[in-house]
Amino acid sequence: MKKITILLCMLLYVYGAWAQGFGRNKPRYTKMDFRVLETPTFEIYHYLENDRALEDFADWSEHWYKMHQAVLKDTFGEKNPIILYNNHADFQQTRAIEGMIGIGTGGVTEGLRNRVVLPFAMSNQQTHHVLGHELVHAFQYHLLLHSDTSLSIRNLQNVPLWMIEGMAEYLSIGKVDAHTAMWMRDAILQNDIPTIKDLSKPDYFPYRYGQAFWAFIAGAYGDTMIRPLLLYTAKYGMDAAFDSLLNVGEENLSSMWHGAMRTWYEPLMGNKQEASYGVKILDDENAGEMNISPALSPDGKYLIFLSEKDLFTTDLFLADAATGKIIRKVASTVRDGHLDNFDFIESTGTWSPDSRMYAFVAYKKGKNVLVIKEVANGQTVGEFPIPGVPAFSNPNWAPSGDLIVVSGLVHGQTDLYAYNWRSGEVIQLTNDLYSELHPRWSPDGSMLVFSTDQLSMVQGRSHGKWTFNLAIMDMDSRRIRHLPVFPGANNLNPVFDSHNHIWFLSNRDGFRNLYLYDLATGEVFQKTRLLTGISGITQYSPAISIAGADDRIVYTYYGDSKYTIFHAVPGDFLHERVALNAVNMRAATLPPVIAGQIDIVNTQLAFLDEMPYLPKSSLYERPYESKFELEYVGGGAGVGVGQQTFGTTTAMQGGVDFLFGDILGNRKLYTGLALNGEIYDFAGQAVYLNQKNRLGWGISLSHIPYRSVGIAFAGVDTLQLTQQTAILAGKYFVDNYRMFEEQASVFAQYPFSTTERLEGGFSYARIHYRLDRFTNYYDAFGQLIIQEREKLDAPPGFGYFTLNTAFVHDNSFFGIAAPLQGSRYRIGVEKYFGDLDFMGAIIDYRQYLYAKPFTFAFRATHLGRYGKDAEVLTPLYLGYPWFVRGYGFSHSDILEANKLSVNQLVGSKLLIANFEIRLPFTGPERLSVIKSKFLFTDLNLFVDGGLAWNDKLNPDSNERVGIFDNTPKPVFSTGASMRINLFGAMVLEPFLAVPLLKKTRTVFGVNVVPGW
Repeated sequence: MKKITILLCMLLYVYGAWAQGFGRNKPRYTKMDFRVLETPTFEIYHYLENDRALEDFADWSEHWYKMHQAVLKDTFGEKNPIILYNNHADFQQTRAIEGMIGIGTGGVTEGLRNRVVLPFAMSNQQTHHVLGHELVHAFQYHLLLHSDTSLSIRNLQNVPLWMIEGMAEYLSIGKVDAHTAMWMRDAILQNDIPTIKDLSKPDYFPYRYGQAFWAFIAGAYGDTMIRPLLLYTAKYGMDAAFDSLLNVGEENLSSMWHGAMRTWYEPLMGNKQEASYGVKILDDENAGEMNISPALSPDGKYLIFLSEKDLFTTDLFLADAATGKIIRKVASTVRDGHLDNFDFIESTGTWSPDSRMYAFVAYKKGKNVLVIKEVANGQTVGEFPIPGVPAFSNPNWAPSGDLIVVSGLVHGQTDLYAYNWRSGEVIQLTNDLYSELHPRWSPDGSMLVFSTDQLSMVQGRSHGKWTFNLAIMDMDSRRIRHLPVFPGANNLNPVFDSHNHIWFLSNRDGFRNLYLYDLATGEVFQKTRLLTGISGITQYSPAISIAGADDRIVYTYYGDSKYTIFHAVPGDFLHERVALNAVNMRAATLPPVIAGQIDIVNTQLAFLDEMPYLPKSSLYERPYESKFELEYVGGGAGVGVGQQTFGTTTAMQGGVDFLFGDILGNRKLYTGLALNGEIYDFAGQAVYLNQKNRLGWGISLSHIPYRSVGIAFAGVDTLQLTQQTAILAGKYFVDNYRMFEEQASVFAQYPFSTTERLEGGFSYARIHYRLDRFTNYYDAFGQLIIQEREKLDAPPGFGYFTLNTAFVHDNSFFGIAAPLQGSRYRIGVEKYFGDLDFMGAIIDYRQYLYAKPFTFAFRATHLGRYGKDAEVLTPLYLGYPWFVRGYGFSHSDILEANKLSVNQLVGSKLLIANFEIRLPFTGPERLSVIKSKFLFTDLNLFVDGGLAWNDKLNPDSNERVGIFDNTPKPVFSTGASMRINLFGAMVLEPFLAVPLLKKTRTVFGVNVVPGW
């Protein structure tokens, strides 16, 4: 009796462990001993071993605070926390932010405690900009929480994402931004300038278009309009804000914005006919929409590039350099699943001098590694972390074949390092506070050309930004010579050709074009005149490569919101001499430019170099102390009286949740209290989680009541109302069964990578019961006459221990409503002992093979209970739609028609096999057959099969009950289904299934779990 009472709990547990035991990990690979640097406004949590870089960061923080304060008119009452990581690989391990951190995420600001979380980037300007961007978010959160008592963090839902992110970009970059201007010119070329309402569509990147919008607002109405427009939008919505503050509707405002852009850019774009240099070899017809970081083999015959051709991952592909024909995939994070990711945003790879090997940068176990592949077969030669250099990018192989030069980031400082991949020796080539990017060897290895921000940091910013000039290092003397080319412009991605000319990219006229610097004469020649530009994902992304005796060139062209690779030779380009100081940023400016408007943002950026530095006396460093602080509180309560068929009930309902945590997110404490019904229905839970080290662990205590009601007719009774009056009344028993579970557990998880982990736990649970009987009497009209209540004897309680462990692998990629690529498996055991004695086992393997547009999905699963009490609990049921479709309880007539019993679908052990062909039907354009922004569905053809048995009845048994065969037999079904993703809240799967039996029919059912 006592064991049977936990049937429901056990069933739910087995399904929960089976269905939800997957997911990627967020490992903590690196031990970080944080300290705290206090400035007048901030608490900077860091582990940096570079005082100069830390002091500079503190100065930048205070500068941005004063600049944003001048626009947003807000003051932080308490010191705002900033959590600073040494590099992006460390940042990806942060616990202050829940969820995974992608390599394209430069920083995050969370709203619970207004924590600004970011890493040092590869350049001073990137770090400075991201800090300014995230501090705008800190002001936004603070304004909503403190500027107006009628506002709260929930009001952010009234503000479109592009407004939030665009404001952060405008306030931290200003209106002179060649990269965003390139996007806007492309919109004009494609006649695709969005309306303001359309900016919320995923087609339009919120950062770029949002920045352009705010530049327009500031230019037309002045920077003093920024704060009220944000707050009014948060309070009443965007349309109301436009009407009330700007006295114009959304449609007219969109027309004004469009007019300003066309008026500004079209005269700069001439006839708006884009030029073409060379031959287009890779675009969305034969590759992806994002084809970036091209690298030519030294013999000029082959090309390796990065592309999201297969949609879910950005992989390395090998192609014929002349035709663009893709030969094969060189590397993939699906195939190389032990690698967390490739560094594809602002880095490219490099060929060995003999064109046999290819090296690129990846993330592995909290560090960058140099991965070297054999090009011919894709085999991995090695994965090399560079000693003492945890973060690096843009490797370039020396002509000698032994050395590979990289830009390395160590404790906030980016320098050049030469790594001997054969011996492991590391040579530091520069050691200064300046950022050196994109190093490239000369053909004979005697020189190294690179981009550096040294001149800009010494001579001053341009439009509030440190820019990059070209420099050459003589490898014998290590002396550096700075080239006097386009001061104040960003001159990046320099590459030697076979004649020691330097080809590079520059935004010197506001466009992004290709240039050549002649070392012998000191002259510069413009090689392209493009209306958009040659660019990767960011302006710091490498986008050109030169190789071969005839100096073949490949470059990435940005246009039509896509990245296309062209192949060319020197004769395909212009050769126009340009003055060394010819710099004009008019085409890089976001319109409108109207004299007389209050311009706070750009004026402050222009004078940023003149802002005072913090005196050292204003800085105070102290040890970090982990302490809990309240992060969140929520819940609700109420008391109600209700009339039911079987009586009147009075119940209380409510709950409150508290979340406490330390500032770094290493330790969390959750407590929850709830009451739903009578006082006996009180529930509570407390969970402590420690994520400081790689081995994460926690403790949980809980008290949870489960209530069920049974109703029985007890006959007709005579009620004596008075001494003279008696009536006949219907007598009903209403039994309230309550099961109470108190549980204490300890659990732990050890991630090996983002895709694999070992988890385990130990717990003790105590089960006890309460049984209350209500005796209700009703008259002939169904009206309640009287109700009596008594407490009956309940079954005795019991307790049991569990010990569990599992190994989990998951490198799958989710589509619309189910995984579409990769694989998953889980192997787990759980031992029950005490008043229950059995072993539970789960072996679950899933494989997803994507062949655009279809996915072929396979699953093989075993669920089983073994041991003394394996048969005591409610048996597992094979006919659930998430196991084998078409055999639900409501379709038992099909079994009976085939002289089968439902007993053949239940048991203590299940073996399940499934196969599906999945087709994304409606949804995102590149993934689905039919483009839809509101309806997200998959179409599926399936074959399901399974076998259920127990210790008494197994496939070798031969038992019959009457005409029914009880011998366990495998069952199969086939059919079609549609999975519907209901805006992320749940997945609904209506299906038609045909049980594969002699006497069968098509059955309809609905599944309510995501696709396996």
